[in-house]
Amino acid sequence: EVIAYLPVFPGTNCDYDTSRAFKKAGAKTVVTVFRNQNSNDINESIKEMVTNIDNADIFVLSGGFSAGDEPDGSAKFIANVLNQEDIKAAINRLIERKGLILGICNGFQALVKSGLLPNGKIGEVTADSPTLFRNDINRHVSQMVSTKIMTNKSPWLASYKTGEVHSIAVSHGEGKFMVSKEEAERLAKNGQIAFVYVDQDENPTTEAPYNPNGSEYAIEGIISEDGLILGKMGHSERYEENLFKNIKGNKKQDIFENAVKYFKK
Repeated sequence: EVIAYLPVFPGTNCDYDTSRAFKKAGAKTVVTVFRNQNSNDINESIKEMVTNIDNADIFVLSGGFSAGDEPDGSAKFIANVLNQEDIKAAINRLIERKGLILGICNGFQALVKSGLLPNGKIGEVTADSPTLFRNDINRHVSQMVSTKIMTNKSPWLASYKTGEVHSIAVSHGEGKFMVSKEEAERLAKNGQIAFVYVDQDENPTTEAPYNPNGSEYAIEGIISEDGLILGKMGHSERYEENLFKNIKGNKKQDIFENAVKYFKK
C-alpha cells in the first residue's frame, strides 16, 4: 500500500482535490490539520507530522494561500514548519529512503523557500537561491496555460516523452519563478527544469497570457537533482474527466499515477 501524507496548513485549500487525485491513482491518503492556536497545538501538530512523514511514501504540500498570502509571504509559514528540527529530520529520513515529495502552487513556494528545491536540502537558502515572487501584473491570475515537459528523469514524469504539452489550470498571486542566469543554466544542465510555459506554437515564453506570471526562462516547475522532489505552479490535481470541455489540448497530467507506480515496480 502506497501512503501519501498531506498536511493541511492555515490557508491550504487544494487538499481535497489533491487527496482525490492520489486516491484515484491507487494511493492511501492521510490528511491532518496543522493547528496553531496555541503552543500546545503547535507542539502536538509537529509530533503528528513527524509520525505521518515517517509512515509515508509520499509527502505532499497542497496549494492554497498559507498565512493569507500576504506580500512576499507566500508559504513562509509552511517553510518555517518544514525547517523545525524534528520535521526537518523526518523529511531527511524520507529523502534517504527514496520517498517522493510534491509541492503544487503554495506547496511549490514552500519547497523553494525551505531549500528542498532545487537542492533537496532544508534550510540551505542563500541570496542567490531561486524564489517565487508576485506576478508581473501584481494581482492574482486564474486561467488555463500550456506547459511543456522538459525531462522525464523523475518518477513523477516517468510516463511522459520530452516535448509533450499539457493544458492545465493555474491560480496564484506569487508564481513568478525568479532565478539567476547562472543558476538557470545549472538547472538546465542538470535536467532539473521539469516544465516550461509555452505559447500557441509550443515555444517557451515569458510573455502573457501564455506565461501568466512572467516566470524567468519560462520555468513552471522544477525537480531535485535525483528527481524525487517535484514542485510546480500548475494545478495538475484539478483535472477530472468531463471538466474543461471547451479547452483544447491534453488536460490529463497524471503525475499522481506515476508516483504510485514508482513504488509498485
